[in-house]
Amino acid sequence: MADVSWKMLELRARSKRSGSIYEPLKCINLPKPEGETLWDKLNHYYRIVKSTLLVYQSPTTGLFPTKTFGSNQRAKVHDSLYCAACAWALALAYRRIDDDKGRTHELEHSAIKCMRGILYCYMRQADKVQKFKQDPKPSACLHSVFNAQTGDEVFSHEEYGHLQINALSLFLLYLVEMISSGLQIIYNTDEVSFIQNLVFCVERAYRVPDFGVWERGSKYNNGCPELHSSSVGLAKAALEAINGFNLFGNQGCSWSVIFVDFDAHNRNRQTLCSLLPRESRSHNTDAALLPCLSYPGFALDDEVLFGQTLDKIIRKLKGKYGFKRFLRDGYRTALEDRTRRYYKPAEIKLFDGIECEFPIFFIFMIIDGIFRGNPTQVKEYQDLLDPLLQHTPEGCPVVPKYYYVPADFVEAEQRSPGSQRRFPSNNGRDGKLFLWGQAVYIIAKLLADKLVSPKDLDPIGRYVAPQDQRNVSMRFSNQGPLENDLVVHVALIAESQRLQVFLNTYGIQTQTPQQVEPIQIWAQKELVKAYFRLGVNDKLGLSGRPDRPIGCLGTSKIYRILGKTVVCYSIIFDLSDFYMSQDVMMLIDDIKNALQFIKQYWKMHGRPLFVVLIREDNIRGSRFNPILDMLAAFRKGLVGGVKVHVDRVQTLISGAVVEQLDFLSITETEEAPVFKSLEELDLPKHSKVKRQSSTPNASELEQQPDVNINDWINKSTYEILQKLNDCSCLASQVLLSSILLKREGPNFITKEGTVAEHIERIYRRAGSRKLWSVVRFAASLLGKLVDSLAPSITNVLVQGKQVTLGAFGQEEAVISNPLSPAVIKDMIYDKRRLQDEREAVLQQELVIHIGWIISNSPELFSGMLKIRIGWIIHAMKYELQIRAGEMPAKDLYQMSPSEVKQLLLDILQPQQPGRSWLNRRQLDGSLNRTPAGFYDRVWQILERTPNGLIVAGRFLPQQPTLSDMTMYEMNFSLLVEDMLQNIDQPQYRQIIVELLMVISVILERNPELEFQDKVDLDKVVQEAFHDFQKDHSSPKGAENQSDMTAFYNTHPLGKKGTCSYLSKAVITLLLEGEMKSSHDDPCTVS
Repeated sequence: MADVSWKMLELRARSKRSGSIYEPLKCINLPKPEGETLWDKLNHYYRIVKSTLLVYQSPTTGLFPTKTFGSNQRAKVHDSLYCAACAWALALAYRRIDDDKGRTHELEHSAIKCMRGILYCYMRQADKVQKFKQDPKPSACLHSVFNAQTGDEVFSHEEYGHLQINALSLFLLYLVEMISSGLQIIYNTDEVSFIQNLVFCVERAYRVPDFGVWERGSKYNNGCPELHSSSVGLAKAALEAINGFNLFGNQGCSWSVIFVDFDAHNRNRQTLCSLLPRESRSHNTDAALLPCLSYPGFALDDEVLFGQTLDKIIRKLKGKYGFKRFLRDGYRTALEDRTRRYYKPAEIKLFDGIECEFPIFFIFMIIDGIFRGNPTQVKEYQDLLDPLLQHTPEGCPVVPKYYYVPADFVEAEQRSPGSQRRFPSNNGRDGKLFLWGQAVYIIAKLLADKLVSPKDLDPIGRYVAPQDQRNVSMRFSNQGPLENDLVVHVALIAESQRLQVFLNTYGIQTQTPQQVEPIQIWAQKELVKAYFRLGVNDKLGLSGRPDRPIGCLGTSKIYRILGKTVVCYSIIFDLSDFYMSQDVMMLIDDIKNALQFIKQYWKMHGRPLFVVLIREDNIRGSRFNPILDMLAAFRKGLVGGVKVHVDRVQTLISGAVVEQLDFLSITETEEAPVFKSLEELDLPKHSKVKRQSSTPNASELEQQPDVNINDWINKSTYEILQKLNDCSCLASQVLLSSILLKREGPNFITKEGTVAEHIERIYRRAGSRKLWSVVRFAASLLGKLVDSLAPSITNVLVQGKQVTLGAFGQEEAVISNPLSPAVIKDMIYDKRRLQDEREAVLQQELVIHIGWIISNSPELFSGMLKIRIGWIIHAMKYELQIRAGEMPAKDLYQMSPSEVKQLLLDILQPQQPGRSWLNRRQLDGSLNRTPAGFYDRVWQILERTPNGLIVAGRFLPQQPTLSDMTMYEMNFSLLVEDMLQNIDQPQYRQIIVELLMVISVILERNPELEFQDKVDLDKVVQEAFHDFQKDHSSPKGAENQSDMTAFYNTHPLGKKGTCSYLSKAVITLLLEGEMKSSHDDPCTVS
């Protein structure tokens, strides 16, 4: 009777919490288990979770320690998150039954306690978040390890690699998943603003090298962070999950919603796709990609790329006892020296073939198979996992952290991989448990036993089966690249009424800013100003969104701000101080590129609204016809291959995406922020637009100074001032001003103000007259810096390339990681790297162009690992010489920015068949282009060259290169490029590339041969050239002994081709050494 009364009381208590976010979900379609009841099944897993996980949870912080024995109480954020996810998963299973004896509540709050414990540890480091937001470096990042009992820091950033974007992203991802399932984790506005600031940090993942899941960064374990696919992928997944999400769940309001920069998310998506199937520069592949690309991240929306990446992981890392983390991973192997934090150079060679194998990745493959509906995969990995499990004395299954090769078996294992038995790191009876493995195992078992479904664990729909994919998503796309036939909505805005009337005479319908009222038109920088208030929290010392420009995806949305409706125009329409904006063809090109970009990457409900701002300056002089042609294309509905629909803003707004910026809500005591909308120029409506106020293209003569700098550089300042006042030629004025600037400084007074002001006026006048050489000279003297320079360099880097700045033949600065604009400016204007003042700004132009081209047409840069800007300029000048023939070549500096861009595109195209071999080698060498498989072949050469290779004084040793690296990793390719770096002639560089290909083929066909001494590639080429001269001798040959032009101009193939001479020189060198004996040698008598 008492038992009945107790059940009645519990039932009554349950009814009181009906309608709360904790109300258990009823599953009407739950299959009836045969024999074992649902309660029995859940009770089985409850006992396992209690005895192998929750028993270790800290009663104070809720964190889970990494070690379950001894006094070490360190807790890793990454591992604790999976433990929380396990408790949450079992709680979801318990929601299926009504009489759960309080277990749903207990398990849910175990997860909540852990999540809030991590949040507590993070919020105590709010000062680090503020610093990292401005300058993402390892010393300013949130910590990844804390004291499990107190939440205190346990290591400094010098002692441990805390910068782990993956852990921070995983926290945000699980936070959204758990809140979506009904848990209440975030309590107040301070916590909301803190989470928003975490999002600001994660948004930059695509350009922040970190230490990754394994906390070691580079594979060499030398303390260097790298850009990891697994970190970028989880960042992308977290941004997709949290965008527009209400942290208070169903009980939230507008100010608890999180905002994500659409363009930042897209840069992470692009970076991920360009990095994969690699993990990083040093990691050719890595098991860390499994939880990124499958559960819980599901970060990739390209099924083909997913298949390639997964296949590579399985081929390279799968073993009988689990997956290796990565190749040559020394972690916990018998040969690893645990007294040292870092490895010595070449030490990782010791671990080749004896890497520990981790059963946890079999579990991830089981979960992946369940999500993807692949029972064959599930069974395969279950059969592999079951024999590896250990058990506690109570009979609970235990997942060993890893299986290792004991020291006594190492030699035999390395001789015959897979031949030796491996032993588990822990067996459950020693009190040592691997909590991450335990947590993932329970999740997999709950899924396999159908106690929870994939939809339960993924309430926000991170995984979408291919057959269910649509082309758009409520949030950012995590779906496949389906055929995109997007129509971009376009609004044409004229800056004045008289411009509108003028364009109307040509049949171009536009609106003015006044005619779109009450809708306002903003520049993107005003939107940036509005976002400054997002996430501000004075108590935590957090400012708002950092000063980052809004990209063209973000400006294609409608905004509701303080009761106003706002549309924005793209950054390409901003009035820039840099001269590229004065070239109308560049503007037209930018508009087409922006439309292509929007078409390719827009994945939201609603159509993008692209505002085209037409200024009077755009149609002056010779600029008018190109602009008119573009506007006519808009009217026809097709611009650069993109479908567009032009209409009034008021009409288009109904089909657009609307973003409510409710965080700008202000109280009565607060002063409203002031935003500047686009104002209509107040000009007489019927006055004429001055179309011919700009001169046509200037002649080459106007761009040449009528003074010689050598004649004036030693004259007195007074004489130079006199000449400057009398001179009307802008080219001469800028030359004389440059002498004054270097001698007297920018604040020296001239007739027209300071020297700097005078040069600024020359810059403006030359720009209006299209004197591009003068413009570039003046811009360089003024130290001008183009907008978007740093993002453009980042675009190149994320494609797996390096960028070098510096003039051809001079010292170059190599950029391997994203840098700030200030640092890039110092590199560009470093006088040691310049031959011509104008090159400082021309290099900036090329960086901007290359950034766009490599994003849209990466295939044009195939075979080019280093983008050497100075060498590309040399290639462009050489191309102009080829085109000129016997005539004087066109001056590159006198060409407009759009002509420079077209020339760049021309030289990047595959070579035309009509070119001579000298010209081909010149251009390919200048672009640093290499044939397919080139770096792999150099590796194979190095294997047969014990004393290494040398060229132009740069030495590539066999050791420690082969011990430190593997054939396919990017760091080896970069090392080969470093070897070729000292070669100062493009055509000679290309001959060296051809020579290395020849050596590779000869060694491949003659496995018994190898080089005995150091191979001097320069000597081999000289030997080949010497033979070439013998066959092409002439009576006057003696005076041209060192001129290799004829050799460079020779076809590589054929009897008298360069390859035949190179082959002969290589074979001669090989035969000077001893041959390796072979048992199969037919010449051996006995």
